[in-house]
Amino acid sequence: MAGRTAVHVLSDGSVKMDGGVTFGQVPKHVWQEWMPADRRNRVRLGLNCVLARIGDKNFLIDTGVGQKHSVDKRDDFGIGTSQLHSALKRYGCLPRDIHGVILSSLRFEHTGGCTKVDRKGDIVPAFPKARYFVQKAMWDEATAPNERDAENFIPDDYLPLHQKGVLELVDGDKALVPGIQVRRTGGPCNGHQIVIVTHGGERVAYVGDLVPTPYHLQLSCISSTDRLPEDTLERKREVLREAARDGWLIVFSHGAEQHAGYLENRNGRPVLRPVTLD
Repeated sequence: MAGRTAVHVLSDGSVKMDGGVTFGQVPKHVWQEWMPADRRNRVRLGLNCVLARIGDKNFLIDTGVGQKHSVDKRDDFGIGTSQLHSALKRYGCLPRDIHGVILSSLRFEHTGGCTKVDRKGDIVPAFPKARYFVQKAMWDEATAPNERDAENFIPDDYLPLHQKGVLELVDGDKALVPGIQVRRTGGPCNGHQIVIVTHGGERVAYVGDLVPTPYHLQLSCISSTDRLPEDTLERKREVLREAARDGWLIVFSHGAEQHAGYLENRNGRPVLRPVTLD
């Protein structure tokens, strides 16, 4: 297996978010055609993660919402049973087999599965042999959020990682290991990063909340929770241009039906050609 790379998209289930928040300035009569809202105005978003197997090492990109949420939180966001560990098991991978966990952000829907409650009731890392990688700017924001962003972060998802000494802070663009690099984009949050895996002769890009669903390929479609929406717009424009030019395979963190695809330019607009990574 040395030198070989395999990439799989995994699901931790789904979460429900307010449609107006999810699609920002896009009018409801437009986004309702893409994703019908429930009676509480929520749309269903996927919780997509990536398992990247490089040689004899396993890396997980994002961890979904996990299983620690209160009854009220589960009701507010339509959170069901976490599916990540069963998805890993289908590929013969147990939590102790994960060597690294790379987080696009520390928002709860990306980071909840990082920790778990053990038999003593303590919160501990869910992947006991892994190093966890996140941008320093993201750590700074999550540990001192302002009033607008505080609800997006749950300290139990990431503070225990720091206390156990398994959290590694990255400052800017960096190759974590041969075949995996991160790029800090900002936009959705100060330290948001995308993850690029070199897979054979191509690149697989997990774009996190920069382009959370295929509908967000439209440059004007930006969530109202984005910290710096103008930065999101600029970096999204750059990333999508590069992805189309160089033939990247894009993985969407919250695509519910379409999880991944290639971009093709048609009449100056990016159009998705969906594919399945299993």
